[in-house]
Amino acid sequence: MQSTRTTHSAADNWQKDLAALIDTTRLPSFSSMLEKFLASQCHFDSMLVVTFKKALKPIIIHPTDPAEQSLTLHNYLNRAYILDPLFNAIQSGTLGEGVSRLIDIAPDSFETTKYYQSCYKEFDLIDEINLVIELAPKVSCAISLGRRSSRGTITRAELTRLNAIYPIIKSIIRQFWLSQSQEFVQYEKSEGAMNQAISTFGSGVLTPREQQIAGLILQGHSSKAIANLLEISLGTVKVHRKNIHTRLNTSTQSDIFTLFLAHLKELDPTASI
Repeated sequence: MQSTRTTHSAADNWQKDLAALIDTTRLPSFSSMLEKFLASQCHFDSMLVVTFKKALKPIIIHPTDPAEQSLTLHNYLNRAYILDPLFNAIQSGTLGEGVSRLIDIAPDSFETTKYYQSCYKEFDLIDEINLVIELAPKVSCAISLGRRSSRGTITRAELTRLNAIYPIIKSIIRQFWLSQSQEFVQYEKSEGAMNQAISTFGSGVLTPREQQIAGLILQGHSSKAIANLLEISLGTVKVHRKNIHTRLNTSTQSDIFTLFLAHLKELDPTASI
């Protein structure tokens, strides 16, 4: 994640920052100016900008400086993104354009997952605010603003400001993408077998329904949430979970996650997490 960016103390300078941002839509400095402008509207400790296209690996727009790209970020781009609530919400169509918080889109047991422990808790992120913009059919841009516990969760006033400026940000991001997308899509790589990672996990050992439930467990859904999603009884889900552990010789969600990582390694030996 990126280093802390100090929020402007004088919010009345945001018009100048907006003008500067518009002037850089065709320049390499665009993402830095975007960060500066957003910092005039909302406090945050990190900013990540990525684009999602269908089932392809995310393309990073910011930060592009290798010195600002942590190992966690590389792991996310390599394979961990397939367990990302934001990625899955966009892919499934349950999250459209607009401003949202991670807490509003994450599965109900997301904080118990290994993905959360490594990508959020380890870095002391207590809140994440996402601005999602549709760039083209099946292509979305997500601006993720992370806040550490020292800042607390986003205030109502900050969220109101972000919602107010969202239409402006949306228009500017689209203009940026029209002018600079070729600088990024040339590095676009297909995830290949990765889009089958969850659906093939446990193949030959688990039943199709158990594979489906194992995937939902990995994403952070509780038994109750799984029951609601699949329209089956809570008791049935519990039976399936018990069978999953028996068949995989596991006893905890962490054990399942470890096996899932091994499965990913088999699918893509060049990736790391």
